[in-house]
Amino acid sequence: MEADLNVLQWSAEVQAALPHVEGYAYPNETHVLWSVLIVIYPYITGLVAGAFIMASLVRVFNVRALAPVYRLALLTALAFLICAPLPLLLHIGHPERCLQVMMTPHLSSPMAMFGFVYAWYMMAVLLLELWLDYRHDFVVWGRTEPGLKGAFYRMLTLGANDISPKALDLDERMSVAVTIIGIPSAFLLHGYVGFIFGSIKANPWWGNVLMPVIFIFSAIVSGIALCVFIYTELSWFRRKDTCDACLDAMGKFLFFALLVDFSVEALDWLHRLYSADESIHVLKQLAAGKLFYTMLIGQLCLGTLIPLGLLGATQLFGAQIPNFVRRRIYYFSALLIMAGVLLMRWNVVIGGQLFSKSLRGFTTFKLELAGQEGWLVGLGLLVLPFLILTLLVRLFLPNEKDQPANTPTIAQLPQLAREGNGADDPAHERPSVAL
Repeated sequence: MEADLNVLQWSAEVQAALPHVEGYAYPNETHVLWSVLIVIYPYITGLVAGAFIMASLVRVFNVRALAPVYRLALLTALAFLICAPLPLLLHIGHPERCLQVMMTPHLSSPMAMFGFVYAWYMMAVLLLELWLDYRHDFVVWGRTEPGLKGAFYRMLTLGANDISPKALDLDERMSVAVTIIGIPSAFLLHGYVGFIFGSIKANPWWGNVLMPVIFIFSAIVSGIALCVFIYTELSWFRRKDTCDACLDAMGKFLFFALLVDFSVEALDWLHRLYSADESIHVLKQLAAGKLFYTMLIGQLCLGTLIPLGLLGATQLFGAQIPNFVRRRIYYFSALLIMAGVLLMRWNVVIGGQLFSKSLRGFTTFKLELAGQEGWLVGLGLLVLPFLILTLLVRLFLPNEKDQPANTPTIAQLPQLAREGNGADDPAHERPSVAL
């Protein structure tokens, strides 16, 4: 009797899944297990890596034109890094068990290594570089800001109140060293996500040696585009003119990064088409069918070709294009690129689960409105980093009009330094930086 009930239940489940299946598929292939949360997870980590690479262009490669967005890029990376584990924690259903991953290393599991990669990048790279860059300002703000805000800044100094030229020079050299270490760490943070997909040999859509490289370059592109978007929005919000030299430099790096990313992805598809193994027919059907709008229209045309054309025009005819037109081109291109990279993550994660292991059938995925895997939760995860960034900008990137009346001028900083540690040569002291 119990066996009959199990058979009837199984038959009911199969009949319910049949309308969502095309061709031949096994019953366990009718459900997409990795949903929108796993789409957002590599997207956010890519933005973190790309924003940090953007900041490293100033600190390591001495691209002085990008100096106005250096601190903004670091704060952006921190805001998105704080939210990076949240999609995974919401997806696993028991987020309280995440501590097991942190406490019980398992070197043979790339999934289990995320906790250590994340902790290394958060504590040993990003927070340390921010502290070294802001330590001088924490000391100054702690002496000038009243109340709890001043106490908060004094706490962030960690007792290191020496702002003599020798101490600041040591901060500068240590910051450069941390940034140099952070560049491969950023590649590791996001490249390992592509490694997870690329190591699944049973899935022809994922099992590709170029997958980590594609993820890394798309992360650089999306991170630079995010910095362009945030810098433009923040300047408009504060009613300040954007630095055209800075935007032109970001536009140049964005164009070349997008060109390399497009070339690598095109090489991936050319290799698949030329090798023409037994899975190529189902991948062609997938790209021309269920992923037509998200891949060919969204990712390729809107997210890649149109921005390439617009940014390429600024590189070829930049002198003839008015400044206000170039600003809008950069802003519009950044929006399209961020949307295109998000669709790329969707195509990889969701698209890789839409065809059967037999390569003879497809299933259908419909995104829910609410629930643990709904698009409302996904939208909240995408908005949350911007809310955190708003707080970080308010605290650590103050506007000149928001500075209190007793904020010291550049001429007053040497006197504060001598009061604090008796330094005699204030020539290298740095004023606080405001956008």
